[in-house]
Amino acid sequence: MPTHKIEIELENLLTEIAAFYDAKVWHFITVNGIDLGEGKIELQWIFSKYAVKNEITLFYTVTKYETKIPSIVSMIPSATLSEREIVDMFGVDIEGAQKGLYLDEDSLTMPLRCSL
Repeated sequence: MPTHKIEIELENLLTEIAAFYDAKVWHFITVNGIDLGEGKIELQWIFSKYAVKNEITLFYTVTKYETKIPSIVSMIPSATLSEREIVDMFGVDIEGAQKGLYLDEDSLTMPLRCSL
């Protein structure tokens, strides 16, 4: 499966996604997070090309948990659920994304975050 993995600086996220994304060409799949330990997380924005079988483009950045993450919802409204999931599962702060979508009040907080 051809996968294009593109590292971006977080401050360039919105510019890079805006330049890349065409809703007629690309399907937004999800925002994914990977706990890297030592207070860092890798965030991934994953897209699949409609007309080409198995072509994935993945934008990623490594940042500290305390960093405020820009939201892509203004460009891709369906990213709302993915962003809220990342907030719940890892405890990051994504601009405008509310927590409490996937976890009950008595749930373990930040269950995918390995390093606190």
